[in-house]
Amino acid sequence: MTNLPVPADATVLALDLAVLADHAAALAENARAANTRRAYRSDWRHFSAWADAQGLNGLPAAPPVIGMYLAAHETTLSVATLTRRLSSIAVAHRMAGHSFDSRHPAIADVMRGIRRARGSAPRAAEALTVARLRQVLEEFGDRLADHRDRALLLVGTAAALRRSELVALNVADIAVTPEGLRITIRRSKTDQEGEGAVLAVGRTRRATCPAAAYERWLVEAGIREGAAFRAVDRHGRLGGRLSGNAIALIVQRRAAAAGLDPGMYSGHSMRAGFATSAARAGIGEIAIARQTRHASLNVLRRYVREGRLFDEALTQEIGL
Repeated sequence: MTNLPVPADATVLALDLAVLADHAAALAENARAANTRRAYRSDWRHFSAWADAQGLNGLPAAPPVIGMYLAAHETTLSVATLTRRLSSIAVAHRMAGHSFDSRHPAIADVMRGIRRARGSAPRAAEALTVARLRQVLEEFGDRLADHRDRALLLVGTAAALRRSELVALNVADIAVTPEGLRITIRRSKTDQEGEGAVLAVGRTRRATCPAAAYERWLVEAGIREGAAFRAVDRHGRLGGRLSGNAIALIVQRRAAAAGLDPGMYSGHSMRAGFATSAARAGIGEIAIARQTRHASLNVLRRYVREGRLFDEALTQEIGL
Protein backbone atom coordinates (compact mmCIF):
# COMPACT_ATOMS: atom_id res chain seq x y z
CA MET A 1 0.00 0.00 0.00
CA THR A 2 1.29 3.43 -0.94
CA ASN A 3 1.82 5.74 2.04
CA LEU A 4 0.29 9.06 1.20
CA PRO A 5 2.15 12.15 2.43
CA VAL A 6 0.60 13.84 5.44
CA PRO A 7 -0.42 17.41 4.65
CA ALA A 8 1.57 20.01 6.54
CA ASP A 9 -1.58 21.58 7.96
CA ALA A 10 -2.61 18.17 9.38
CA THR A 11 0.73 17.93 11.20
CA VAL A 12 0.23 21.39 12.63
CA LEU A 13 -3.30 20.45 13.68
CA ALA A 14 -2.01 17.33 15.45
CA LEU A 15 0.58 19.40 17.32
CA ASP A 16 -2.06 21.97 18.28
CA LEU A 17 -4.32 19.21 19.57
CA ALA A 18 -1.45 17.75 21.61
CA VAL A 19 -0.78 21.14 23.16
CA LEU A 20 -4.48 21.59 23.91
CA ALA A 21 -4.64 18.12 25.45
CA ASP A 22 -1.71 18.96 27.74
CA HIS A 23 -3.34 22.26 28.65
CA ALA A 24 -6.66 20.56 29.37
CA ALA A 25 -4.88 18.07 31.63
CA ALA A 26 -3.19 20.92 33.48
CA LEU A 27 -6.53 22.68 33.98
CA ALA A 28 -8.11 19.47 35.23
CA GLU A 29 -5.27 19.02 37.71
CA ASN A 30 -5.66 22.61 38.88
CA ALA A 31 -9.36 21.97 39.48
CA ARG A 32 -8.44 19.93 42.55
CA ALA A 33 -7.91 22.24 45.48
CA ALA A 34 -4.23 22.62 46.34
CA ASN A 35 -4.81 21.42 49.89
CA THR A 36 -6.57 18.31 48.63
CA ARG A 37 -3.64 17.49 46.37
CA ARG A 38 -1.23 17.95 49.28
CA ALA A 39 -3.33 15.61 51.41
CA TYR A 40 -3.39 13.01 48.62
CA ARG A 41 0.40 13.15 48.28
CA SER A 42 0.98 12.95 52.02
CA ASP A 43 -1.43 10.03 52.42
CA TRP A 44 0.08 8.17 49.50
CA ARG A 45 3.63 8.60 50.84
CA HIS A 46 2.49 7.19 54.19
CA PHE A 47 0.87 4.13 52.62
CA SER A 48 3.72 3.57 50.16
CA ALA A 49 6.33 3.71 52.94
CA TRP A 50 4.33 1.25 55.03
CA ALA A 51 3.98 -1.19 52.11
CA ASP A 52 7.72 -0.98 51.36
CA ALA A 53 8.55 -1.64 55.01
CA GLN A 54 6.40 -4.77 54.94
CA GLY A 55 7.87 -5.96 51.65
CA LEU A 56 4.48 -5.63 49.96
CA ASN A 57 3.54 -4.22 46.59
CA GLY A 58 1.91 -0.82 47.03
CA LEU A 59 1.05 -0.07 43.39
CA PRO A 60 -1.05 -1.83 42.46
CA ALA A 61 -1.95 -3.03 45.93
CA ALA A 62 -4.10 -6.12 46.36
CA PRO A 63 -7.27 -5.51 48.46
CA PRO A 64 -5.94 -7.65 51.37
CA VAL A 65 -2.86 -5.39 51.52
CA ILE A 66 -5.11 -2.33 51.85
CA GLY A 67 -7.07 -4.13 54.56
CA MET A 68 -3.87 -4.93 56.46
CA TYR A 69 -2.78 -1.28 56.24
CA LEU A 70 -6.09 -0.11 57.68
CA ALA A 71 -5.92 -2.69 60.47
CA ALA A 72 -2.32 -1.76 61.27
CA HIS A 73 -3.34 1.84 61.93
CA GLU A 74 -6.69 1.21 63.59
CA THR A 75 -5.53 2.47 66.99
CA THR A 76 -3.27 5.31 65.81
CA LEU A 77 -5.43 7.06 63.22
CA SER A 78 -8.99 8.34 63.45
CA VAL A 79 -11.77 6.88 61.33
CA ALA A 80 -11.89 10.15 59.38
CA THR A 81 -8.16 9.99 58.64
CA LEU A 82 -8.34 6.33 57.61
CA THR A 83 -11.26 7.13 55.32
CA ARG A 84 -9.29 9.93 53.72
CA ARG A 85 -6.22 7.69 53.36
CA LEU A 86 -8.37 5.12 51.59
CA SER A 87 -9.62 7.80 49.18
CA SER A 88 -6.05 8.95 48.51
CA ILE A 89 -4.90 5.40 47.80
CA ALA A 90 -7.80 5.00 45.38
CA VAL A 91 -6.89 8.23 43.57
CA ALA A 92 -3.24 7.16 43.25
CA HIS A 93 -4.28 3.83 41.74
CA ARG A 94 -6.67 5.38 39.25
CA MET A 95 -4.16 8.02 38.19
CA ALA A 96 -1.67 5.21 37.52
CA GLY A 97 -4.25 3.39 35.41
CA HIS A 98 -5.09 0.66 37.93
CA SER A 99 -8.58 -0.29 39.02
CA PHE A 100 -9.52 0.13 42.68
CA ASP A 101 -12.64 -1.17 44.39
CA SER A 102 -13.10 0.17 47.91
CA ARG A 103 -16.18 -2.08 48.21
CA HIS A 104 -14.05 -5.23 48.04
CA PRO A 105 -14.77 -7.29 51.20
CA ALA A 106 -11.09 -7.26 52.19
CA ILE A 107 -11.32 -3.46 52.42
CA ALA A 108 -14.96 -2.68 53.19
CA ASP A 109 -15.29 -5.27 55.96
CA VAL A 110 -12.17 -3.97 57.71
CA MET A 111 -13.43 -0.38 57.59
CA ARG A 112 -16.85 -1.51 58.81
CA GLY A 113 -15.22 -3.30 61.73
CA ILE A 114 -13.11 -0.27 62.62
CA ARG A 115 -16.15 2.00 62.58
CA ARG A 116 -18.10 -0.42 64.74
CA ALA A 117 -15.23 -0.69 67.22
CA ARG A 118 -14.85 3.09 67.43
CA GLY A 119 -18.55 3.91 67.29
CA SER A 120 -20.26 4.76 64.04
CA ALA A 121 -20.84 8.47 64.63
CA PRO A 122 -17.86 10.63 63.66
CA ARG A 123 -16.71 12.93 66.44
CA ALA A 124 -16.84 16.58 65.50
CA ALA A 125 -14.10 18.93 66.63
CA GLU A 126 -14.88 20.79 69.84
CA ALA A 127 -15.86 24.40 69.23
CA LEU A 128 -13.34 26.98 70.42
CA THR A 129 -16.05 29.29 71.72
CA VAL A 130 -15.34 32.88 72.70
CA ALA A 131 -15.28 31.89 76.38
CA ARG A 132 -12.74 29.14 75.72
CA LEU A 133 -10.73 31.37 73.42
CA ARG A 134 -10.39 33.95 76.20
CA GLN A 135 -9.20 31.15 78.49
CA VAL A 136 -6.61 30.14 75.90
CA LEU A 137 -5.40 33.72 75.33
CA GLU A 138 -4.75 34.22 79.05
CA GLU A 139 -1.77 31.86 78.76
CA PHE A 140 -0.04 33.89 76.02
CA GLY A 141 3.24 35.70 76.54
CA ASP A 142 5.07 38.29 74.45
CA ARG A 143 7.13 36.11 72.10
CA LEU A 144 6.78 36.44 68.34
CA ALA A 145 4.94 33.10 68.19
CA ASP A 146 2.51 34.39 70.82
CA HIS A 147 1.69 37.44 68.71
CA ARG A 148 1.19 35.26 65.66
CA ASP A 149 -1.04 32.75 67.42
CA ARG A 150 -3.10 35.48 69.09
CA ALA A 151 -3.77 37.08 65.70
CA LEU A 152 -4.36 33.74 64.02
CA LEU A 153 -6.87 32.50 66.59
CA LEU A 154 -8.75 35.79 66.81
CA VAL A 155 -8.93 36.40 63.06
CA GLY A 156 -9.72 32.75 62.35
CA THR A 157 -12.57 32.78 64.86
CA ALA A 158 -13.99 36.22 64.06
CA ALA A 159 -14.00 35.55 60.31
CA ALA A 160 -15.12 31.91 60.72
CA LEU A 161 -12.30 30.78 58.45
CA ARG A 162 -11.38 27.29 57.37
CA ARG A 163 -7.75 26.44 58.03
CA SER A 164 -7.09 26.25 54.28
CA GLU A 165 -8.40 29.81 53.96
CA LEU A 166 -6.22 31.03 56.83
CA VAL A 167 -3.00 29.67 55.39
CA ALA A 168 -3.83 31.01 51.91
CA LEU A 169 -4.20 34.60 53.14
CA ASN A 170 -1.65 37.14 51.98
CA VAL A 171 -1.09 40.57 53.48
CA ALA A 172 -2.72 42.04 50.37
CA ASP A 173 -5.88 40.07 51.16
CA ILE A 174 -6.38 41.74 54.56
CA ALA A 175 -7.10 45.45 54.44
CA VAL A 176 -6.70 47.17 57.82
CA THR A 177 -9.24 49.99 58.19
CA PRO A 178 -10.44 52.19 61.07
CA GLU A 179 -13.51 49.94 61.26
CA GLY A 180 -11.55 46.68 61.40
CA LEU A 181 -10.36 44.13 58.84
CA ARG A 182 -11.66 43.65 55.31
CA ILE A 183 -10.67 40.10 54.38
CA THR A 184 -10.77 38.82 50.80
CA ILE A 185 -11.05 35.04 50.45
CA ARG A 186 -9.76 34.19 46.97
CA ARG A 187 -10.85 30.56 46.95
CA SER A 188 -12.51 28.21 49.41
CA LYS A 189 -13.95 24.73 49.83
CA THR A 190 -17.36 25.87 48.60
CA ASP A 191 -15.94 28.25 45.98
CA GLN A 192 -13.62 26.13 43.85
CA GLU A 193 -14.16 28.41 40.83
CA GLY A 194 -12.40 31.23 42.68
CA GLU A 195 -15.21 33.79 42.60
CA GLY A 196 -14.03 35.04 45.98
CA ALA A 197 -15.74 36.50 49.05
CA VAL A 198 -15.17 39.57 51.21
CA LEU A 199 -15.63 39.31 54.98
CA ALA A 200 -15.73 42.03 57.61
CA VAL A 201 -14.15 41.68 61.05
CA GLY A 202 -15.08 44.66 63.20
CA ARG A 203 -12.78 46.46 65.58
CA THR A 204 -13.55 46.25 69.31
CA ARG A 205 -12.26 47.93 72.46
CA ARG A 206 -11.48 44.62 74.12
CA ALA A 207 -8.11 42.92 74.54
CA THR A 208 -9.49 40.31 72.17
CA CYS A 209 -9.80 42.72 69.22
CA PRO A 210 -8.81 40.71 66.11
CA ALA A 211 -7.77 43.82 64.15
CA ALA A 212 -5.45 45.04 66.90
CA ALA A 213 -3.92 41.57 67.30
CA TYR A 214 -3.32 41.29 63.56
CA GLU A 215 -1.72 44.75 63.35
CA ARG A 216 0.57 43.94 66.28
CA TRP A 217 1.64 40.66 64.64
CA LEU A 218 2.60 42.40 61.39
CA VAL A 219 4.63 45.02 63.27
CA GLU A 220 6.41 42.50 65.51
CA ALA A 221 7.21 40.20 62.56
CA GLY A 222 8.09 43.01 60.16
CA ILE A 223 5.79 41.55 57.51
CA ARG A 224 4.74 43.88 54.69
CA GLU A 225 3.84 41.48 51.89
CA GLY A 226 3.41 37.81 51.08
CA ALA A 227 1.94 35.23 53.45
CA ALA A 228 0.03 36.79 56.34
CA PHE A 229 0.65 33.90 58.77
CA ARG A 230 4.09 32.29 58.83
CA ALA A 231 6.14 29.78 60.74
CA VAL A 232 8.20 30.98 63.71
CA ASP A 233 11.01 28.75 65.00
CA ARG A 234 12.00 28.34 68.65
CA HIS A 235 14.57 31.11 68.26
CA GLY A 236 11.92 33.54 67.07
CA ARG A 237 13.05 33.47 63.45
CA LEU A 238 10.41 33.94 60.78
CA GLY A 239 9.84 31.16 58.25
CA GLY A 240 7.54 30.47 55.32
CA ARG A 241 3.79 30.17 54.97
CA LEU A 242 2.05 27.97 57.53
CA SER A 243 0.46 24.70 56.41
CA GLY A 244 -3.02 23.49 57.26
CA ASN A 245 -1.54 20.88 59.60
CA ALA A 246 0.42 23.61 61.39
CA ILE A 247 -2.84 25.47 62.08
CA ALA A 248 -4.32 22.35 63.70
CA LEU A 249 -1.18 21.85 65.82
CA ILE A 250 -1.24 25.48 66.98
CA VAL A 251 -4.87 25.16 68.08
CA GLN A 252 -4.14 21.90 69.92
CA ARG A 253 -0.96 23.17 71.56
CA ARG A 254 -2.65 26.34 72.78
CA ALA A 255 -5.66 24.39 74.03
CA ALA A 256 -3.37 22.08 76.02
CA ALA A 257 -1.53 25.06 77.55
CA ALA A 258 -4.89 26.37 78.81
CA GLY A 259 -5.79 23.05 80.43
CA LEU A 260 -8.15 21.88 77.69
CA ASP A 261 -8.03 18.42 76.10
CA PRO A 262 -6.02 18.97 72.89
CA GLY A 263 -7.45 15.83 71.31
CA MET A 264 -10.86 17.48 71.21
CA TYR A 265 -9.70 20.43 69.12
CA SER A 266 -8.60 20.91 65.53
CA GLY A 267 -8.15 23.61 62.92
CA HIS A 268 -11.93 23.55 62.45
CA SER A 269 -12.51 24.53 66.10
CA MET A 270 -12.20 28.27 65.35
CA ARG A 271 -14.91 28.18 62.67
CA ALA A 272 -17.12 26.01 64.88
CA GLY A 273 -16.45 28.39 67.76
CA PHE A 274 -17.75 31.36 65.79
CA ALA A 275 -20.97 29.59 64.78
CA THR A 276 -21.63 28.23 68.27
CA SER A 277 -20.86 31.54 70.01
CA ALA A 278 -22.99 33.48 67.53
CA ALA A 279 -25.92 31.13 68.12
CA ARG A 280 -25.56 31.54 71.90
CA ALA A 281 -25.61 35.31 71.41
CA GLY A 282 -29.00 34.99 69.71
CA ILE A 283 -27.79 35.84 66.21
CA GLY A 284 -29.99 34.41 63.46
CA GLU A 285 -29.01 31.59 61.13
CA ILE A 286 -28.95 33.74 57.99
CA ALA A 287 -26.61 36.29 59.57
CA ILE A 288 -24.31 33.52 60.83
CA ALA A 289 -24.32 31.86 57.41
CA ARG A 290 -23.28 35.10 55.72
CA GLN A 291 -20.02 34.97 57.68
CA THR A 292 -19.44 31.21 57.67
CA ARG A 293 -20.49 30.88 54.00
CA HIS A 294 -22.04 27.48 54.64
CA ALA A 295 -23.47 26.05 51.44
CA SER A 296 -26.10 24.22 53.49
CA LEU A 297 -28.05 25.59 56.44
CA ASN A 298 -28.52 22.00 57.63
CA VAL A 299 -24.79 21.78 58.32
CA LEU A 300 -24.80 25.15 60.08
CA ARG A 301 -27.76 24.13 62.25
CA ARG A 302 -25.62 21.55 64.04
CA TYR A 303 -23.64 24.41 65.56
CA VAL A 304 -26.77 26.46 66.19
CA ARG A 305 -28.34 23.55 68.10
CA GLU A 306 -25.17 23.15 70.15
CA GLY A 307 -25.03 26.87 70.89
CA ARG A 308 -28.66 26.98 72.03
CA LEU A 309 -28.74 23.56 73.67
CA PHE A 310 -29.41 24.86 77.19
CA ASP A 311 -31.92 27.49 76.08
CA GLU A 312 -34.58 24.79 76.16
CA ALA A 313 -33.29 22.85 79.15
CA LEU A 314 -36.28 22.20 81.43
CA THR A 315 -34.38 21.21 84.58
CA GLN A 316 -35.50 24.23 86.62
CA GLU A 317 -39.00 24.16 85.17
CA ILE A 318 -39.63 20.66 86.52
CA GLY A 319 -38.49 21.72 89.97
CA LEU A 320 -35.00 20.19 90.24
